[in-house]
Amino acid sequence: MCGICGILDCKGRSPAPDILESMVSSLAHRGPDGDGRWIEQGVALGHRRLAILDLSSAGAQPMSSTDGRYHIVYNGEVYNYPDLKQELESLGCVFRSRSDTEAILHAYILWGASCVERLDGMFALVIWDRVAKTLFLARDRFGVKPLYYAWADGCLLFASEWKALLCHPALERQVDVGALVEYFTFQNIFSDRTFFRDIKLFAPGTWALAYQDEPGRLDATRYWDFQFVEPEHPRSAEDYEEELDFLFQRAVSRQMLSDVEVSSYLSGGLDSSAITAVATRKVPYIKTFTCGFDLSSASGLELNFDEREQAEYLSYLLKTEHYEVVLKSGDMERCLPALVRHLEEPRLGQSYPIYYISRLASRFAKVTLAGTGGDELFGGYPWRYYRVAVNSSFESYVDKYYLYWQRLLPNREIKRVFAPVGEAAGRVWTRDIFLDVLARQDMSLKSPEDYVNASLTFEARTFLRGLLLVEDKLSMAHGMETRVPFLDNDLVDFAQRVPVGLKLGNLREVARIDENDPLKLQKFFDRTRDGKLILRRVMGRHVPQEVCSRAKQGFSGPDASWFKGDSITYVKNVIYRGRSPMYAFLDRRRIQELVMEHLEGKVNRRLLVWSLLYFDEWCKQHL
Repeated sequence: MCGICGILDCKGRSPAPDILESMVSSLAHRGPDGDGRWIEQGVALGHRRLAILDLSSAGAQPMSSTDGRYHIVYNGEVYNYPDLKQELESLGCVFRSRSDTEAILHAYILWGASCVERLDGMFALVIWDRVAKTLFLARDRFGVKPLYYAWADGCLLFASEWKALLCHPALERQVDVGALVEYFTFQNIFSDRTFFRDIKLFAPGTWALAYQDEPGRLDATRYWDFQFVEPEHPRSAEDYEEELDFLFQRAVSRQMLSDVEVSSYLSGGLDSSAITAVATRKVPYIKTFTCGFDLSSASGLELNFDEREQAEYLSYLLKTEHYEVVLKSGDMERCLPALVRHLEEPRLGQSYPIYYISRLASRFAKVTLAGTGGDELFGGYPWRYYRVAVNSSFESYVDKYYLYWQRLLPNREIKRVFAPVGEAAGRVWTRDIFLDVLARQDMSLKSPEDYVNASLTFEARTFLRGLLLVEDKLSMAHGMETRVPFLDNDLVDFAQRVPVGLKLGNLREVARIDENDPLKLQKFFDRTRDGKLILRRVMGRHVPQEVCSRAKQGFSGPDASWFKGDSITYVKNVIYRGRSPMYAFLDRRRIQELVMEHLEGKVNRRLLVWSLLYFDEWCKQHL
């Protein structure tokens, strides 16, 4: 796990060493164990190292092939590295280290771009071929490890975080209004945009080639994408359960490959509990970490947001060495400057709890296992799928689902809120962006199962990828690697072909709800509290039954209460009294009206309030 960066100068100039130095230094938090640089005519590669496999200097990067033709910088972990190395050695490859970096380099030399299809793990990698004068870039299937790029003054710049790209003096800091509109619609960015116009996010499941003699050319190929489908010939439920148990245990075991200590998050929920339970069989007394919340000033549903009691009980059962951090009102604003600096642009939810629990875990271990992906693979948000499971047409489905995913501002508000940049904002059609995600799949949707699979595909391509960016950047902010066992290649391939009926139990009943029934809303919620049924049954072999039957609990603080209570002065200072640079893009009066509706308890706009506080700090740091 590391940070990578570099420059391909398509005009043949030698990149300035001080620029590369600045890029590498900006990523120091991602790799506290060492750094490396490599420069020749037209190319510069930089690296910060977090040593996990082969802690010796033999695993240092940039790494070169024996003949000096190829040079690689790589961020990630390849969990099938032992098998891959054995295959490569049988083909005549000679290894000088025990690092997976060298295995990737040999694989590229032998198999070319298709080598990425053989990698089971998380990665962002770049390989320079000195003879062909090409730069190969690739990112893992699911988007666990980030990679950004930009073109500036005939140079292709790339890095694990876009703060490194901004070290190049030719790159302009022009805000992308389209990205702002996209974020303030979905509380996420579905496209490759970032808040800066010239910086793009390299797509997951994609490899590309850049050519030194052709400025601006980047030929990209998507080698993998999410696609949930119903099996043509489904097997028995028992067969699916046995395969899931085998694949899950193997995934956890694979991802414990490390030359340093491995720890685990333990929230008290199903996914992290099951991972910890399996991990403890390999590492007794594993260290576990929980983030809790002081609920003294919370109210309503937020009174259930603290999971410390459940986590402590599981720690007792699993005999882990357990640590906790408890967040209070005020902790969000205290960490916000550092959070914005590391997360860069905001994504889903209020992400600051991840910042704090990552900081806690990093004090005890370099590697931590997380349960990210379990919900997205096995239908963990049933209320989202059920509401769009029955449709008269594909267009009807898109309309309903698009309306649901307007998490911050509905369409009718966009023009008014973005009045200061109206013309630029008006050119952005967020429904088209939404539809483009769905367009990369089979449109012949007929049954409720088809529509649920379409929703699972959509959310894996958007919601999950947003979560992974947050997870990566906020763990690496503290020099720690987070691993996600649910995103094992074989486990994901299996999950995409599990029948919807084994994930959701009430699909037909929900479809039969009478629209004229005055109690239809209550009946809908009564019938949409299941989800992850097959996972719950199988994980019952590893954790207590009460954990498997527990309702889904999101990882969030009681911010709705805090924003209109303990933190109200802070919110008002930012939104009402300050001269925030965000009002160069957003209409001050309309924003203040929307926030006041939250402060007065009329509408719960906690996600919007959080996003505005974040954007205010972002503008202060970058504009």
